[in-house]
Amino acid sequence: MITVLYVGGCGRSGSTLLDRMLGAIPGTVAVGELVHLIQRGLIENEACGCGEPFRSCSFWAPVIERALGPATGATDARELRALQARVDRNRHVPRLLAPGVAPSARADLVRYTGVLGDLYRSIAAEAGAQVVVDSSKHASTAFLLRRVPGIDLRVVHLVRDSRGTAYSWTKAVARPEAATGRTMMPQLPPSRAAGRWLGYNLMFEVLDALSTVPTTRVNYENLVREPRRQLNRIIDGAGLDLDRSFAFLGEGWVELERGHSVSGNPMRFSSGRLDLQVDTAWRQQMPARDRRVVTTLTAPLLAAYGYMGRRR
Repeated sequence: MITVLYVGGCGRSGSTLLDRMLGAIPGTVAVGELVHLIQRGLIENEACGCGEPFRSCSFWAPVIERALGPATGATDARELRALQARVDRNRHVPRLLAPGVAPSARADLVRYTGVLGDLYRSIAAEAGAQVVVDSSKHASTAFLLRRVPGIDLRVVHLVRDSRGTAYSWTKAVARPEAATGRTMMPQLPPSRAAGRWLGYNLMFEVLDALSTVPTTRVNYENLVREPRRQLNRIIDGAGLDLDRSFAFLGEGWVELERGHSVSGNPMRFSSGRLDLQVDTAWRQQMPARDRRVVTTLTAPLLAAYGYMGRRR
Protein backbone atom coordinates (compact mmCIF):
# COMPACT_ATOMS: atom_id res chain seq x y z
CA MET A 1 0.00 0.00 0.00
CA ILE A 2 1.43 3.37 -1.09
CA THR A 3 0.41 6.52 0.78
CA VAL A 4 -0.27 9.49 -1.49
CA LEU A 5 -0.39 12.91 0.16
CA TYR A 6 -2.31 14.97 -2.35
CA VAL A 7 -2.19 18.78 -2.32
CA GLY A 8 -5.42 20.16 -3.77
CA GLY A 9 -6.88 23.60 -4.33
CA CYS A 10 -6.70 26.45 -6.82
CA GLY A 11 -3.53 27.25 -8.75
CA ARG A 12 -1.33 30.17 -7.59
CA SER A 13 -1.95 29.30 -3.94
CA GLY A 14 1.57 28.31 -2.90
CA SER A 15 1.35 24.59 -3.66
CA THR A 16 4.88 24.36 -5.07
CA LEU A 17 6.31 25.71 -1.81
CA LEU A 18 4.22 23.29 0.25
CA ASP A 19 5.14 20.41 -2.08
CA ARG A 20 8.85 21.10 -1.61
CA MET A 21 8.54 21.49 2.16
CA LEU A 22 6.74 18.17 2.44
CA GLY A 23 9.29 16.56 0.14
CA ALA A 24 12.11 17.66 2.46
CA ILE A 25 10.74 15.47 5.26
CA PRO A 26 12.57 12.10 5.46
CA GLY A 27 10.45 9.24 4.15
CA THR A 28 8.64 11.31 1.53
CA VAL A 29 9.22 12.10 -2.14
CA ALA A 30 7.63 15.17 -3.76
CA VAL A 31 6.94 14.96 -7.50
CA GLY A 32 5.21 18.27 -8.20
CA GLU A 33 2.11 18.31 -10.40
CA LEU A 34 2.00 14.70 -11.53
CA VAL A 35 -1.16 15.36 -13.53
CA HIS A 36 1.07 17.01 -16.17
CA LEU A 37 3.54 14.12 -16.46
CA ILE A 38 2.16 12.75 -19.72
CA GLN A 39 1.86 16.05 -21.62
CA ARG A 40 4.78 18.06 -20.27
CA GLY A 41 7.06 15.16 -19.45
CA LEU A 42 6.56 12.32 -21.92
CA ILE A 43 5.32 14.33 -24.91
CA GLU A 44 7.02 17.73 -24.60
CA ASN A 45 10.09 16.54 -22.65
CA GLU A 46 10.18 19.65 -20.48
CA ALA A 47 12.78 20.09 -17.75
CA CYS A 48 12.46 18.17 -14.51
CA GLY A 49 12.95 20.10 -11.28
CA CYS A 50 16.54 18.83 -11.27
CA GLY A 51 17.14 20.75 -14.52
CA GLU A 52 17.49 17.75 -16.85
CA PRO A 53 15.06 17.01 -19.70
CA PHE A 54 12.34 14.75 -18.36
CA ARG A 55 13.10 11.67 -20.49
CA SER A 56 16.81 11.71 -19.60
CA CYS A 57 16.34 12.48 -15.88
CA SER A 58 18.10 9.91 -13.71
CA PHE A 59 15.00 9.62 -11.51
CA TRP A 60 12.18 9.63 -14.04
CA ALA A 61 13.75 7.41 -16.73
CA PRO A 62 13.70 4.26 -14.51
CA VAL A 63 10.32 5.24 -13.02
CA ILE A 64 8.71 5.39 -16.47
CA GLU A 65 10.40 2.19 -17.64
CA ARG A 66 9.18 0.31 -14.57
CA ALA A 67 5.64 1.73 -14.66
CA LEU A 68 4.89 2.03 -18.38
CA GLY A 69 7.46 -0.17 -20.10
CA PRO A 70 10.80 0.43 -21.81
CA ALA A 71 9.32 1.40 -25.18
CA THR A 72 7.01 4.25 -24.15
CA GLY A 73 7.33 6.49 -27.21
CA ALA A 74 5.52 9.59 -28.41
CA THR A 75 2.65 7.60 -29.93
CA ASP A 76 2.04 5.70 -26.69
CA ALA A 77 2.24 8.94 -24.69
CA ARG A 78 -0.34 10.67 -26.89
CA GLU A 79 -2.67 7.71 -26.54
CA LEU A 80 -2.24 7.91 -22.75
CA ARG A 81 -2.95 11.63 -22.87
CA ALA A 82 -6.18 10.98 -24.77
CA LEU A 83 -7.13 8.37 -22.16
CA GLN A 84 -6.40 10.84 -19.36
CA ALA A 85 -8.59 13.50 -21.02
CA ARG A 86 -11.51 11.03 -21.15
CA VAL A 87 -11.25 10.30 -17.43
CA ASP A 88 -9.44 13.00 -15.47
CA ARG A 89 -11.40 16.23 -16.00
CA ASN A 90 -13.24 18.26 -13.37
CA ARG A 91 -16.43 17.94 -15.41
CA HIS A 92 -16.29 14.18 -14.77
CA VAL A 93 -16.41 14.59 -10.97
CA PRO A 94 -20.19 13.84 -10.77
CA ARG A 95 -19.53 10.57 -12.59
CA LEU A 96 -16.74 9.72 -10.15
CA LEU A 97 -19.08 10.39 -7.23
CA ALA A 98 -21.70 7.94 -8.50
CA PRO A 99 -21.81 4.51 -6.82
CA GLY A 100 -21.37 2.80 -10.18
CA VAL A 101 -19.80 3.84 -13.45
CA ALA A 102 -21.51 3.59 -16.82
CA PRO A 103 -20.21 0.66 -18.88
CA SER A 104 -19.07 3.06 -21.60
CA ALA A 105 -16.69 4.76 -19.18
CA ARG A 106 -15.73 1.81 -17.00
CA ALA A 107 -13.01 0.41 -19.26
CA ASP A 108 -11.25 3.77 -19.52
CA LEU A 109 -11.50 4.27 -15.76
CA VAL A 110 -10.09 0.83 -14.96
CA ARG A 111 -7.23 1.25 -17.40
CA TYR A 112 -6.26 4.76 -16.29
CA THR A 113 -6.43 4.03 -12.56
CA GLY A 114 -4.22 1.02 -13.27
CA VAL A 115 -1.66 3.31 -14.93
CA LEU A 116 -1.79 5.67 -11.94
CA GLY A 117 -1.30 2.81 -9.49
CA ASP A 118 1.74 1.53 -11.38
CA LEU A 119 3.17 5.04 -11.57
CA TYR A 120 2.87 5.82 -7.85
CA ARG A 121 4.31 2.44 -6.89
CA SER A 122 7.24 2.96 -9.24
CA ILE A 123 7.90 6.44 -7.82
CA ALA A 124 7.88 5.16 -4.24
CA ALA A 125 10.18 2.26 -5.14
CA GLU A 126 12.69 4.45 -6.99
CA ALA A 127 12.80 7.01 -4.16
CA GLY A 128 12.69 4.46 -1.33
CA ALA A 129 9.86 6.53 0.16
CA GLN A 130 6.77 5.62 2.13
CA VAL A 131 4.82 8.72 1.10
CA VAL A 132 4.44 10.25 -2.38
CA VAL A 133 3.56 13.97 -2.34
CA ASP A 134 1.56 15.01 -5.41
CA SER A 135 0.66 18.71 -5.75
CA SER A 136 -1.48 18.38 -8.90
CA LYS A 137 -4.30 20.36 -7.20
CA HIS A 138 -7.00 19.13 -9.62
CA ALA A 139 -10.13 17.95 -7.83
CA SER A 140 -10.87 15.31 -10.46
CA THR A 141 -7.48 13.68 -9.82
CA ALA A 142 -8.21 13.49 -6.10
CA PHE A 143 -11.57 11.84 -6.79
CA LEU A 144 -9.86 9.40 -9.16
CA LEU A 145 -7.22 8.45 -6.61
CA ARG A 146 -9.96 7.17 -4.32
CA ARG A 147 -10.49 4.41 -6.89
CA VAL A 148 -6.84 3.41 -7.45
CA PRO A 149 -6.09 -0.03 -5.96
CA GLY A 150 -3.18 -0.05 -3.55
CA ILE A 151 -3.30 3.72 -2.92
CA ASP A 152 -3.93 5.11 0.57
CA LEU A 153 -5.04 8.68 -0.13
CA ARG A 154 -4.60 11.65 2.19
CA VAL A 155 -5.51 15.20 1.12
CA VAL A 156 -4.17 18.64 2.01
CA HIS A 157 -6.64 21.31 0.91
CA LEU A 158 -4.48 24.41 0.40
CA VAL A 159 -6.32 27.74 0.46
CA ARG A 160 -5.10 31.27 -0.24
CA ASP A 161 -6.94 34.59 -0.07
CA SER A 162 -8.88 34.74 -3.36
CA ARG A 163 -7.68 38.30 -4.03
CA GLY A 164 -4.04 37.23 -3.83
CA THR A 165 -4.75 34.21 -6.01
CA ALA A 166 -6.61 36.26 -8.62
CA TYR A 167 -3.89 38.91 -8.74
CA SER A 168 -1.26 36.21 -9.27
CA TRP A 169 -3.24 34.83 -12.24
CA THR A 170 -3.03 38.23 -13.96
CA LYS A 171 0.78 38.36 -13.87
CA ALA A 172 2.99 37.39 -16.81
CA VAL A 173 5.40 34.70 -15.62
CA ALA A 174 7.83 32.85 -17.88
CA ARG A 175 8.05 29.05 -17.82
CA PRO A 176 11.80 28.25 -17.93
CA GLU A 177 11.19 24.51 -18.24
CA ALA A 178 9.74 24.64 -21.76
CA ALA A 179 11.84 22.63 -24.23
CA THR A 180 10.96 24.76 -27.27
CA GLY A 181 11.27 28.54 -27.03
CA ARG A 182 9.97 30.93 -24.39
CA THR A 183 6.51 30.14 -23.05
CA MET A 184 4.46 31.78 -20.33
CA MET A 185 2.32 30.48 -17.50
CA PRO A 186 -1.42 30.83 -18.18
CA GLN A 187 -3.07 34.14 -17.29
CA LEU A 188 -6.68 34.79 -16.32
CA PRO A 189 -8.72 37.97 -15.83
CA PRO A 190 -9.80 38.52 -12.20
CA SER A 191 -13.40 37.38 -12.69
CA ARG A 192 -12.36 34.07 -14.26
CA ALA A 193 -9.69 33.54 -11.64
CA ALA A 194 -12.32 34.11 -8.94
CA GLY A 195 -14.61 31.56 -10.59
CA ARG A 196 -11.79 29.03 -10.70
CA TRP A 197 -10.90 29.69 -7.06
CA LEU A 198 -14.52 29.19 -6.05
CA GLY A 199 -15.03 26.06 -8.16
CA TYR A 200 -11.85 24.25 -7.14
CA ASN A 201 -12.27 24.96 -3.45
CA LEU A 202 -15.92 23.94 -3.48
CA MET A 203 -15.04 20.61 -5.09
CA PHE A 204 -12.57 19.88 -2.30
CA GLU A 205 -15.23 20.78 0.24
CA VAL A 206 -17.46 18.19 -1.47
CA LEU A 207 -14.66 15.61 -1.36
CA ASP A 208 -14.23 16.21 2.36
CA ALA A 209 -17.97 16.03 3.04
CA LEU A 210 -18.83 12.98 0.92
CA SER A 211 -15.85 10.70 1.42
CA THR A 212 -13.81 9.14 4.19
CA VAL A 213 -10.52 10.51 2.82
CA PRO A 214 -8.66 12.33 5.63
CA THR A 215 -8.47 16.00 4.62
CA THR A 216 -6.59 18.86 6.30
CA ARG A 217 -7.25 22.44 5.24
CA VAL A 218 -4.21 24.73 5.37
CA ASN A 219 -4.07 28.47 4.66
CA TYR A 220 -1.10 29.57 2.56
CA GLU A 221 -0.62 32.65 4.73
CA ASN A 222 -0.39 30.54 7.90
CA LEU A 223 1.95 28.07 6.20
CA VAL A 224 4.45 30.84 5.45
CA ARG A 225 4.14 32.51 8.86
CA GLU A 226 4.21 29.36 10.99
CA PRO A 227 5.49 26.48 8.83
CA ARG A 228 6.33 24.10 11.69
CA ARG A 229 2.84 24.27 13.13
CA GLN A 230 1.17 23.79 9.76
CA LEU A 231 3.42 20.88 8.76
CA ASN A 232 2.63 19.22 12.08
CA ARG A 233 -1.09 19.74 11.41
CA ILE A 234 -0.71 18.08 8.02
CA ILE A 235 1.18 15.10 9.42
CA ASP A 236 -1.38 14.69 12.22
CA GLY A 237 -4.34 15.07 9.87
CA ALA A 238 -2.92 12.50 7.48
CA GLY A 239 -2.10 10.09 10.30
CA LEU A 240 1.51 9.71 9.13
CA ASP A 241 4.51 8.55 11.11
CA LEU A 242 7.17 10.96 9.84
CA ASP A 243 10.23 12.73 11.20
CA ARG A 244 9.20 16.08 12.73
CA SER A 245 12.60 17.64 13.29
CA PHE A 246 12.13 19.87 10.20
CA ALA A 247 15.86 20.51 10.00
CA PHE A 248 15.29 22.41 6.73
CA LEU A 249 13.35 25.16 8.53
CA GLY A 250 14.77 28.18 10.32
CA GLU A 251 13.48 31.50 11.60
CA GLY A 252 11.86 33.00 8.51
CA TRP A 253 13.62 30.74 6.00
CA VAL A 254 13.57 27.30 4.45
CA GLU A 255 16.50 25.45 2.92
CA LEU A 256 15.58 23.22 0.00
CA GLU A 257 17.46 20.90 -2.33
CA ARG A 258 16.50 20.48 -5.95
CA GLY A 259 14.09 17.64 -6.47
CA HIS A 260 12.39 15.86 -9.36
CA SER A 261 9.12 17.78 -9.74
CA VAL A 262 7.26 17.25 -13.00
CA SER A 263 5.65 20.67 -13.14
CA GLY A 264 4.78 23.64 -10.97
CA ASN A 265 5.75 27.22 -10.18
CA PRO A 266 9.22 28.23 -11.47
CA MET A 267 10.45 28.34 -7.86
CA ARG A 268 10.77 24.55 -8.12
CA PHE A 269 14.12 25.20 -9.82
CA SER A 270 15.42 27.27 -6.88
CA SER A 271 17.59 25.69 -4.21
CA GLY A 272 19.43 26.67 -1.07
CA ARG A 273 18.11 29.03 1.58
CA LEU A 274 14.90 30.83 0.60
CA ASP A 275 13.17 33.54 2.63
CA LEU A 276 9.64 32.79 3.82
CA GLN A 277 7.46 35.84 3.35
CA VAL A 278 3.75 36.07 2.59
CA ASP A 279 3.15 37.51 -0.87
CA THR A 280 0.81 40.45 -0.24
CA ALA A 281 1.59 42.43 -3.41
CA TRP A 282 -2.09 42.32 -4.33
CA ARG A 283 -2.94 44.68 -1.47
CA GLN A 284 -0.94 47.51 -3.05
CA GLN A 285 -0.99 46.62 -6.74
CA MET A 286 -4.38 45.07 -7.49
CA PRO A 287 -6.80 47.65 -8.97
CA ALA A 288 -9.64 48.47 -6.60
CA ARG A 289 -12.27 47.45 -9.17
CA ASP A 290 -10.70 44.01 -9.61
CA ARG A 291 -10.52 43.56 -5.86
CA ARG A 292 -14.22 44.38 -5.49
CA VAL A 293 -15.17 41.92 -8.24
CA VAL A 294 -13.17 39.06 -6.72
CA THR A 295 -14.36 39.80 -3.19
CA THR A 296 -18.00 39.86 -4.27
CA LEU A 297 -17.78 36.61 -6.24
CA THR A 298 -15.94 34.68 -3.55
CA ALA A 299 -17.34 36.28 -0.37
CA PRO A 300 -19.07 33.19 1.12
CA LEU A 301 -15.95 31.02 1.04
CA LEU A 302 -13.68 33.95 1.92
CA ALA A 303 -15.70 34.34 5.12
CA ALA A 304 -15.70 30.60 5.79
CA TYR A 305 -11.91 30.49 5.44
CA GLY A 306 -11.43 33.45 7.78
CA TYR A 307 -10.37 36.11 5.28
CA MET A 308 -13.23 38.60 5.55
CA GLY A 309 -12.40 41.43 7.90
CA ARG A 310 -8.84 40.23 8.43
CA ARG A 311 -6.41 43.05 9.11
CA ARG A 312 -3.27 43.50 7.07
